[in-house]
Amino acid sequence: MKTIVVRQLDEKDEEIADALISLGMSRNEARTLTYLQNVDETSSSELEKGTGLHQPEVSVAVKLLKERRWIKEREEKKPGKGRPYKVLSLKISFNEIVAQLEEQQKIGFEKAQLKIGRLKELRQ
Repeated sequence: MKTIVVRQLDEKDEEIADALISLGMSRNEARTLTYLQNVDETSSSELEKGTGLHQPEVSVAVKLLKERRWIKEREEKKPGKGRPYKVLSLKISFNEIVAQLEEQQKIGFEKAQLKIGRLKELRQ
């Protein structure tokens, strides 16, 4: 029997995930992204174990993160028979992701400011 060591999210990682959630990201996306920023690449099953998420949750999170073009996925064939498994990694750096999130927040803030200004105008 093989022994496999799977990295787990620690206290700092949980804080990162909480910050991502506060910026509007789903819990599953945040935990997946946090895990991926700590490893070069990982399998879906390692991601499940490391994040504490179930397979369907990981699948949905991976789909959403791929749509944002933040992660990449490739298939790797197991030795012998069987289905290939997915190997996941970040497509861009975590710093670039944070910069994109920052820009989204700035745009959201500016839109809110415009709406507040319009409300003030309408009140008069």
